[in-house]
Amino acid sequence: MRKIAPTVLSALVAAMAHSPASARELATLTRLDDQTVELARTDTAPATIWISTDTALDKNDQRIAAASRDAALKLPIPASERRYVIIQGKGGKTTVVAERVVPLQQGSNFRDIGGYVTKDGHTVKWDKAFRSGAMPLLTEADYALLGQVNLGAVVDLRSIEEREVAPDMLDDRTGALFLANDYSLKPLFAKMAKSGGENMYQGMEIMLVPQFRALFNRLLANEGAVVYHCSAGQDRTGIATALIYDVLGVDRETILKDYHRSTELRRPQWEMPKVDPADFPNNPILKYYAARADGQPPKAEPLYTPSGASHLAQFFTYLDQQYGGSEGYLKQKVGLTDADIAKLRKTMLD
Repeated sequence: MRKIAPTVLSALVAAMAHSPASARELATLTRLDDQTVELARTDTAPATIWISTDTALDKNDQRIAAASRDAALKLPIPASERRYVIIQGKGGKTTVVAERVVPLQQGSNFRDIGGYVTKDGHTVKWDKAFRSGAMPLLTEADYALLGQVNLGAVVDLRSIEEREVAPDMLDDRTGALFLANDYSLKPLFAKMAKSGGENMYQGMEIMLVPQFRALFNRLLANEGAVVYHCSAGQDRTGIATALIYDVLGVDRETILKDYHRSTELRRPQWEMPKVDPADFPNNPILKYYAARADGQPPKAEPLYTPSGASHLAQFFTYLDQQYGGSEGYLKQKVGLTDADIAKLRKTMLD
């Protein structure tokens, strides 16, 4: 378990307070309650606001406002419906926005990776890829909501031990293709323990080559949305997400801000079903999820090292030194070609 000294944590909070308030997004949707979201826009030029069942503006969409200049606007979108807001500006130009945090009842850290603006002005498309923690306790309402998205594949980044006690069912419920590769969590835990909390991700890029290859192959196939996840949806999933964003051209400050949102968005109580550890005596993941002395599930911990560095920032430095960056790693180890990367950008970006 990672601990941060109070003085270090205070310094981190102070540093973040002086950083830009948000990642690069043209607009955001934030859920206020079960029936309402709030649209926030960075550009308040007059625009027509539509609610749509998909990402294309057509005659079936519902117009909510015309010539709106509101920086914030409340919209009637139930949590049970996957909806998109289309902002139509001057000359008919449109911007699509969806809820990044999918409002699942018993999900953890389930997010659409779309919506961020790249350094060259493109936008990552919505509903192409979703990241998440483990999903063993999704409700019927959760499955119904995810059934509204055209899911093509579930890529499970977890080990044999994790899948043994918390199996995926989303693929069975939606008909999506399921992909996983076998490995044990024990060497990974052992390496993390020896690291002292510093440079913890070094080497994971080698261990997870089969998983990352499966993920990028499904993104390139472009056969429906891809859900990828580990247990917490923050470390292995965080690395995978960072690789996708980095090669697409999202700036690293935005990537880091998105990565650190896992601390607030995780719900550890929904990541692991109630099982008797005695039934799985050699399973290391159960030690992590063991109840605290007060009977509560483990808390999500800030993703910083004892020295106060971001785990992902350290990993980016390592990737740059070892492979010349994310693109170099994906070419040298995962096996992507220049043509693959060009296709990925064409597929994933507006």
